[in-house]
Amino acid sequence: MASVLQVDLLTKSFGDLILFRDISFGIAEGERIGLIAKNGSGKTTLLNILTGKESYDSGSVVYRRDVRVAYLEQDPQYAPGLTVIQACFQSGNEITDLIAEYEQVINSKDQKGLDVILQRMDMLQAWDYEHRVKQILAQLKITNFDQQIGELSGGQLKRVALANVLITEPDLIILDEPTNHLDLDMVEWLEGYLQRSRLSLLMVTHDRYFLDRVCNEIIEIDQQQIYQYKGNYSYYLEKRDERVSAQNAELDRANNLLRKELDWMRRQPQARGTKAKSRIDAFYELEKKAKQARDTGNVQMQMKGSYIGNKIFEAQHVYKAFGDIKILEDFNYTFARYEKMGIVGNNGTGKSTFIKMLMGEVAPDKGCFDIGETVKFGYYSQDGLQFDEQMKVLDVIQNIAEVIDLGNGSRLTASQFLQHFLFPPEKQHNFVYKLSGGEKRRLYLCTVLITNPNFLVLDEPTNDLDIVTLNILEEYLQQFKGCVIVVSHDRYFMDKVVDHLLAFQGNADIKDFPGNYSDYREWKEIHEALEREKEQEAKTKEAKQQVAAPKPAEKKKLTFKERKEFEELDALIPQLEEEKARLETELSSGTLSTEDLLGKSNRISVLIEEIDEKTMRWMELSEWM
Repeated sequence: MASVLQVDLLTKSFGDLILFRDISFGIAEGERIGLIAKNGSGKTTLLNILTGKESYDSGSVVYRRDVRVAYLEQDPQYAPGLTVIQACFQSGNEITDLIAEYEQVINSKDQKGLDVILQRMDMLQAWDYEHRVKQILAQLKITNFDQQIGELSGGQLKRVALANVLITEPDLIILDEPTNHLDLDMVEWLEGYLQRSRLSLLMVTHDRYFLDRVCNEIIEIDQQQIYQYKGNYSYYLEKRDERVSAQNAELDRANNLLRKELDWMRRQPQARGTKAKSRIDAFYELEKKAKQARDTGNVQMQMKGSYIGNKIFEAQHVYKAFGDIKILEDFNYTFARYEKMGIVGNNGTGKSTFIKMLMGEVAPDKGCFDIGETVKFGYYSQDGLQFDEQMKVLDVIQNIAEVIDLGNGSRLTASQFLQHFLFPPEKQHNFVYKLSGGEKRRLYLCTVLITNPNFLVLDEPTNDLDIVTLNILEEYLQQFKGCVIVVSHDRYFMDKVVDHLLAFQGNADIKDFPGNYSDYREWKEIHEALEREKEQEAKTKEAKQQVAAPKPAEKKKLTFKERKEFEELDALIPQLEEEKARLETELSSGTLSTEDLLGKSNRISVLIEEIDEKTMRWMELSEWM
């Protein structure tokens, strides 16, 4: 395969902090590469270098001469006064630049170079650019093209930026956290789009299902070096474990040798020191190697849980709407002790509003949330990341608690606590403004957990956190001795953490589903298939009714056998329809296992065919009664 991009011996540092040193990799046609690293390791910096937005210390970045590259930034920025369609024409890609050049030449007096521009317009199919923009915006569920950018939600803005990336049909797409702020339907749409496309891809994402289903290679930045794995995320996990085990075994061997060498050094007479200089030099080299202790990056979160009573909270006849948009309508719910609930739904259906009502930040129109006396909330919100940028990391924690009680007589100082969250001593004395976006999120999570809550409310906690932190957070939540509500578009995270869902389906339609997200998605697909079958069945019946019955030349009399068949069909058809209605009710209950769901769905398909066949025969016989 032809190379699209080649990176050789690339080094980048900020002062004394080296992000990566002498790294090399390439991207070939059709390769879809996921980039993985801990927060602060330089993922976004590397993407900015590759797109020319940031400089580097040494090395080379070489693109194929004719390659077209598109970059989706983590937080895309547009002038708030622009409309959606204007933002698409000011995105600075090859076609929009050509259109601007064309308009400039047309408005000039001599129209110099117009012939060349017209040829380029034809070659790039720039004449129907606006039509194609509107098509892809519609696929991304953006239909108000005249809406101002400043009025868009975070998810809508990300979709506009995504449309700008996809519309140019690039050879290479570089994506920085493409799933952030997208609802689940849009994540799955993008996942399918990238799976079907033949373009080359380099992306940073924490969405592990997305990585597993889209990527065919994983690149990891670890300890300033690059490791490449020719496979998807599952393959990467397997091979990375083998690599880390081998490195740890090598360190163990080095430590064992070091102990032997240390014993030899201590027994070495002073007079013979010059005769064994090579072995002494080897000892110091071995000592250096043995001190390279493997940093597993584990975030330790085993905190003492405060007592929580049996009464958690009750939602009593809660109503909430914004104009014509209904969020809750006569909503009632009793939250159970130690319950772990996930909240899913498209953007704009009211998930965050529900959380804010529970936390007392937004008042219901009617009804109330009755919260138990022992409940102590720990609230991680989407917009709660508000630090004094001039404070040091350690001061942020010490302002909340200088010592943290872990229970069983164990205590940690604020500095020790931060080390468990991958903030080494030298980083603790950095100012907050020096942290990466993911490190700030990790610090914010730290400030929530050290307050010792017994009810965690997490609104999009996975955005900007690295996969290592997410794994440990998931493990912590699984063992957490308290209650949890999670709003998230991260399917993998939801599958591991929650035991049931509230699915916000819009217009105050809320489905209480027992199970995790994958269970819900499977049920939803079956339910939607049934609805499509019902619609098709209704259309078929309507079509049959519209067909004029042929006029018989003469009235035929039924034979004894045909009359008996007619009577049997007359009794059998209602029984079949009753069985079909009962199965549809069971499928909509949300209580069936996956195996039962599939079995009953298959039975309904058989019933529909049988009812249609026997109804047609009944109608035929009835004409001669």
